[in-house]
Formats: sequence, C-alpha cells, structure tokens
Amino acid sequence: MTIEFTPLPLPDSAEASNFLSFGRQVTGFDPTNFTAEEFATIEDALYKHDLLLFRNVDLSPEKQYMLNRAFESDDPACDDFGHGNNEIDKNKNSILHPDLKTIPRVPQIQLLGNGTIYNHEGITHATLKHPSHTTFHKTRVSPVDEAKGTTRFFRWHIDAALYDRRTPKVTTLYAINVPKGPKQTCRYDDGTGDELPVPLGTTAFVSGKTMFDILPSELKSLAVRSKAKYAPLPYVWMAPAHAVSTGLGLESEDLEIPYDQLPPWEEAKRMVLPVLWKNPVTGELHLQVHPCGVVELLVDPIPEGGGKEGVLYPDGVHLTDLKAIRELLYEMQRPGIAPKLVYPHDWNERDVVLFHNRGVLHSVVGAFNKDQIRTLHQCNLVASDNPSGPTTEDVKKWS
Repeated sequence: MTIEFTPLPLPDSAEASNFLSFGRQVTGFDPTNFTAEEFATIEDALYKHDLLLFRNVDLSPEKQYMLNRAFESDDPACDDFGHGNNEIDKNKNSILHPDLKTIPRVPQIQLLGNGTIYNHEGITHATLKHPSHTTFHKTRVSPVDEAKGTTRFFRWHIDAALYDRRTPKVTTLYAINVPKGPKQTCRYDDGTGDELPVPLGTTAFVSGKTMFDILPSELKSLAVRSKAKYAPLPYVWMAPAHAVSTGLGLESEDLEIPYDQLPPWEEAKRMVLPVLWKNPVTGELHLQVHPCGVVELLVDPIPEGGGKEGVLYPDGVHLTDLKAIRELLYEMQRPGIAPKLVYPHDWNERDVVLFHNRGVLHSVVGAFNKDQIRTLHQCNLVASDNPSGPTTEDVKKWS
C-alpha cells in the first residue's frame, strides 16, 4: 500500500495559511510493522511537517517503544525514557510526578490520563488526574466559569529533562480511552481578550518554526545569537512556583527552590541549549525554549561587519536577571501561541500522534470530571545528540 499524506483537519480558529506545511494525516503506513524504506518516508515527512497523525491503530507498549526507537541510533543511552526509566515514579518532588505512571514491563512508556483505572498493562490500580491550571497557575478561572466550560493551557513545553539527558527527538502519544463531551473555551486571561474553542481534553500544538518566522527583525537577531541555560533539576526547582495565565512560563515571585536546597546536582550536567534549533531535513530554524526552566540567557555579539542599529545587545550579554529573562522570552514566544496559530488535536480512541519534539511546543488543555476515564500512553527517548543550533550563515543572515 502506498503511504499517503493529507492535511490535518483544522478547526475554524486556525488560519490555514499558517498550516500549509504543518501536520499531516497518514494512511498506508502501519506503525506496528514497517520496513526500513517505509520508516525513511515517515521520518522525512515528520521533519517536514512536525506532526503526523495515524488513525485506528492497535499499538502495544512494546510497539510504541519500537516506533520511537527507530528515530535513534544504536546508542544504548537511547533505550531510556526522556526523563530516565522509572525516574519520575521515584522523584516525588518533581512537578511531573503526579501526572505520569510508568508501564512496568516497558518503562519507556508512561500512562497519563484521568480517573481511576484498574489492571492496566501491569498497573494494578492507579488514580490519574488530568493536569489542571488550577493547581499550577498564579490565578485561576473562577469555579463558575469553569463549570461553564472555560479553561486554560496548562503548561507550554518541550518534552525534555533539561538536565543530564539529551532532548528527545520525537514523542508519540497513543489514545486508548477518550471521553467525549462539549467543547471548552481556552481563555488566555492576559489582557488581550484572546480565547480558543477547544475539544474536551485536547493537546495543543504550535510550530516553533512559525514562532520564529513571525518575530520582528530585532528579536530574530536576538534569538539567533542566544543560548538558554536551564536550572539544575528544573522540575524540582520550579515545583513551588506558579505559571502565568497563558501557561507560557512562570511568574517571578522568588518561590523556586534555592540551588543549595535541591537534591545533589552537578554543574556539568546542566543544559545550555540554543534558543533556535535547526531542522535536520528542512534546515529551517525553530524557536524551541522551555520557558519555565530557563535561568540565564547567553547572547553572542553581532558578527563582525554586521549593523548594530536597532539591535538588542549588539555587543553580546550574559543575562541573569530572572524576571527580565522571562519577560524577554515571553515577548518572543507569546505571538506564536495566538489562537490562529494553535492546532488543538481532537482525540479519538486509537489515534497515534507522532510529533517532532525539537520543532513544536505543546500543552495539555482542559478539565475532566473525576469520573471521566481517560488513558493515553506517551513515549519519548533520550537522544543520541543535542539539538543543533544556527549555523554561521544563519547568524549572519538573521543578525
């Protein structure tokens, strides 16, 4: 059977001109049984389109792991879940601990969802809770509005440990149980009036390429010259902090755990990553920053011979003021999550979403009742390399 790619079904809120290359639905490919030639077609398509959707798939945890593993080298380090096998279960101080349960026989696969489940792939019993902005944001939607279906983005992020382990190249999400219900309204609550109709329990995606493409020239210049340094053990460090109302970063309230009160950590294992990540197939630049974890920005000077007029930090700078860094990153990233640029996936049971984790940001959205049972399997694996940043030519072009 021929592998075919068709555009994703977009909601009315999406501006189609911004999704010409983003996302494809795939037919003619079996994610559970494929040849090297078929996989090469899928791999190429993923980097060109950033998100691929497969419908009506019966995907065991073993087969899901093998699909992810195909994107990596033979490096044994790539056998591990992106945060380390069984590490989230053990680390109760991490903000990720309540959200993920490890499948015992395939520890690279995480169970997430909502409600109480029994005898699931070796898990005898677990109570799952769909992540809610009400436990993470500084402010929240009122209970009255929430009852009417108003919600928020939970946390825009990249799937990455951001400490010690290299950022996964891809993530797969497999929907097993999907409760249906009325649409909800995702409200930005940031003074813009922006809101987005979303399916119940959607996962929202935005393109890092688009996020960079729409920046004004002075912010493109800053982005192409910048690297982000992340906190040690960032998901423990940020646990007491609160997010802003869009889920795009943290409020600056000095609530993060001081470094000397964290579990033991090593400076050499902290991550310093480019703000822009280069697509290995298209060569395009994607603005890929996990805004919650960044604590420093290292900006290189304008290349020799480049113009400095209207440029931010033309001589380079090392920014350590956390509030200023967060405000600057928010200015760079907020335009890219405008309602017209968001793809809110409408889940069906047996959907597989495969996404380019180094090319998109995504967020959990919405709220379920405790009796609504939802189960999904997630997989991403430690990569064999770090993301590539801009080339010398890219820096000259965009500075």
